[in-house]
Amino acid sequence: MDCRTSPRPKDVEWPLPRTPRSVGHARALLAEQARAWKVPDELTETAVLLLSELMTNAVRHAHVPLGQAVVARCVLGGDIFRVEVIDANVALPCPRPAGPDDGSGRGLALVEALSDAWGANPRPYGTGKTVWFELITGGRL
Repeated sequence: MDCRTSPRPKDVEWPLPRTPRSVGHARALLAEQARAWKVPDELTETAVLLLSELMTNAVRHAHVPLGQAVVARCVLGGDIFRVEVIDANVALPCPRPAGPDDGSGRGLALVEALSDAWGANPRPYGTGKTVWFELITGGRL
């Protein structure tokens, strides 16, 4: 009988206040955690950039009281590095086209272009949503 089991996923989350400062704080926390897990630099840089986009959206558009927690979470399991942002707003994000003169509106297009998968789901047990992306490590860990 083979008693080996696959390694348990690594999982960490950070509740942060819904303020602009939390975007940079979340980036720093993710970068530090990814280094500790030995995620390759290229994947880490992409994950930090995309987390910044999702956190910025949560801070700008969540329409819940400032200071309400936004949760940044990352999970490393198998060949998947997954990053999530959880906020209390039930409205799911919808990518929109941005014109050449628009100063914003490209974040979700960037997430779609640079991630291997992404999406948004209502929270099953509570108010709000989870917006997530995944990067495939390709066995580089």
